[in-house]
Amino acid sequence: MRALDTVLFDLDDTLHDDSRAYKAAALRVARDVARRHAIDPEQLLRAYVAQASAFWKALSAQHLAAGIIDTRAQMWNDALREVGIDDFALAQTCATQYAAYRSDELVLLPGADELVVTLRERGCKVGIVTNGFAATHHEKIARLGLTAKVDAVFLADEMGMVKPDPKIFVHACSVLGTTPERTAMVGDRYDRDVAGAHEAGLFTVLIDVHKIPLPEGAVPPDATVQNVADVLAVLPLARSKGAGEQVQNRRS
Repeated sequence: MRALDTVLFDLDDTLHDDSRAYKAAALRVARDVARRHAIDPEQLLRAYVAQASAFWKALSAQHLAAGIIDTRAQMWNDALREVGIDDFALAQTCATQYAAYRSDELVLLPGADELVVTLRERGCKVGIVTNGFAATHHEKIARLGLTAKVDAVFLADEMGMVKPDPKIFVHACSVLGTTPERTAMVGDRYDRDVAGAHEAGLFTVLIDVHKIPLPEGAVPPDATVQNVADVLAVLPLARSKGAGEQVQNRRS
């Protein structure tokens, strides 16, 4: 039987509804553009969502050198071209407005805050492991009210690695003073969150919000739940430690 003392979480679509937030922000930008140009805002929204989805799906360590701010402007530029607008200055404005609008949309999923707080109260160390970039995600985590509630944050560009690289999960365990055998990884993507963590030896929990079938022949997660509020019930936690034994808010 495992006895977990550490829980790692993905951020987007795991602790907060990123799919809703980024699409809502992108739609506001598209409507801003439509007020000045004869375009369909829904068409621009679809074009941007396609650009963003392709970028994050293909994300690898080679992409980390390019800053996310410049990359986001390029994604808006490519989306604008799809609706007949060739204006990079406008794309940069779109990227800036998008960031502001997205900040307005940030909110934790129901049960996420309570889960993190309960895990810490039970003596677990808690970390966030995300393929996000430092230029945006430290602020994002702070706005979500999580910075002081977790022991460590692991961002792709600060580590120079991208999930599902198993070394990321081993690194996180090392920083938090634990081992993969005593650690769980919770996330919404099998390919990014579960596969690499499983290979590294972690207990894996899939939040099945996307309803994506597992790849043929894939090793299933140790547990599957429908939302973050159900995670606590499937974690084989170790006996609680005293609060003084917890790691103090370290960063990778």
